[in-house]
Amino acid sequence: MNGAESLVHSLLANGVEVCFTNPGTSEMHFVAALDHIPGMRSILALQEGVATGAADGYYRMTGKPASTLLHLGPGLANGLSNLHNAKKAGSGVVNIVGEHASTHIALDAPLTSDIAGIAAPVSHWVRISPTAQTVGKDAAEAVQAARVSPGQIATLILPSDTAWNEGGVVQDAVDMPVPAPFDADYLDAAVTALDGPDSLLLLGGGALTEDNLETAGRIAAKTGCKLLSEWSNARLERGAGRVFVGRVPYPIDMALEVLAPFKRIVLIGARAPIGFFAYPDKPAILTREGAEILPLAGAGADLTGALDALCVATDSGQTPPADLVAPSVPTRPSGPINRDSLAALIARAIPEDAIVVDESVTTGRAFSPATKCAAKHTWLNNCGGSIGYALPAAIGAAIACPDRKVMCLTGDGSAMYTVQSLWTMARENLDITVLVFANQSYQILRGELTNVGVGNPGPRAVDMLSLDRPALDWVQMAQSMGVQASRVADCDGLENALQDGLTCGGPNLIEVML
Repeated sequence: MNGAESLVHSLLANGVEVCFTNPGTSEMHFVAALDHIPGMRSILALQEGVATGAADGYYRMTGKPASTLLHLGPGLANGLSNLHNAKKAGSGVVNIVGEHASTHIALDAPLTSDIAGIAAPVSHWVRISPTAQTVGKDAAEAVQAARVSPGQIATLILPSDTAWNEGGVVQDAVDMPVPAPFDADYLDAAVTALDGPDSLLLLGGGALTEDNLETAGRIAAKTGCKLLSEWSNARLERGAGRVFVGRVPYPIDMALEVLAPFKRIVLIGARAPIGFFAYPDKPAILTREGAEILPLAGAGADLTGALDALCVATDSGQTPPADLVAPSVPTRPSGPINRDSLAALIARAIPEDAIVVDESVTTGRAFSPATKCAAKHTWLNNCGGSIGYALPAAIGAAIACPDRKVMCLTGDGSAMYTVQSLWTMARENLDITVLVFANQSYQILRGELTNVGVGNPGPRAVDMLSLDRPALDWVQMAQSMGVQASRVADCDGLENALQDGLTCGGPNLIEVML
């Protein structure tokens, strides 16, 4: 058995069953091992950011890591933006990155680079396998590192001679880590703090499961506190029959207004609210001056245990939960598409148990309240802010949950970063309906010009943020990669296209003209 074969066997033994790949010469022995060792599903991506983003989406829906297979330092570098997003989301990913043979590195061949140095900023764990005999053990420990709660990025660098040399040893399943305890020292103070509408229970990460939201709703009903989540959430369970939790707004002024009433804030799986960026003459800390912040449980802690303990301590266990959502369908809008009608149409279309992957950076700010009464669904946000996340994450979610419909909401600028995702969707025949909101600009950046104090941008500044010279044709792009596609400009057209897309059983794209 060579090192590459022991790697595949060891990954499988430790629960890694999917590999999102974009290999090169140095990884060919791993490719050969995947070919003749059953059990690992290999999914080809045409760009490494698609592979890393897909691994992120897969972890969010399964709670277990997939692997990526990347070609040397440049291949890893191409995947960094979505590894950044995965790290910020608390997703577990095992990167397998090929390296030159040990005898070749000293020759400084064109693709030689500092792979460990490239990996370090987006990885919690980095290791170079020195021999074929150590690869299996290294692989198991990479999975172990990726499973540290809430999820971590582990990067294993595999020199090609380590892969092809014989002497590989399979590492059977190793013990996986469990979440750390929550900070029980804060429990009594949290019980005291959650008293009335000027107190807030701020949730994030694993606190946003259906069961945990129900527990939080009971606490809110008993104590009178309010519930909010962070602006961007790795996974949020929403819809009719569940407890609704609003999000801290992205715009600074709106966030300050929403958070101003709260004198006491208890954090479970969330950070204290801060601005996404710094702006002239605006605060970066979004809570009111003097607000008491109580970090009961960080993102890597036992969030269910923290909520259960808080529920017991507040005697909330028999209290009906607050903010429980009754089913409601918006009235069907008509005429041209605007933000409000778009939100209503999406709410009407969301299928039961759907997964919504959201990178509608500006268009989608109205979606949360409008869709709260839709059928039960799961909502995934971009937690790292590096655009080009949604299309790859939708792939991972669809691979993870083939029995669930996936809706992908993205702006045209964001989608261009990882447009190659459409090809993988078609190749794997994934049940994904993509809505591309075509405002033909980086619309969020036009707003940011104003936010940073540029009150009257000139034509060259505006031109740098425009996508209409030439205009992108999403129908042609999608069709060229094997994805059904249509273009809509009014509400009737979009409702019909959504119905067709969500029932076709394969990938399709709707270009929504705004």
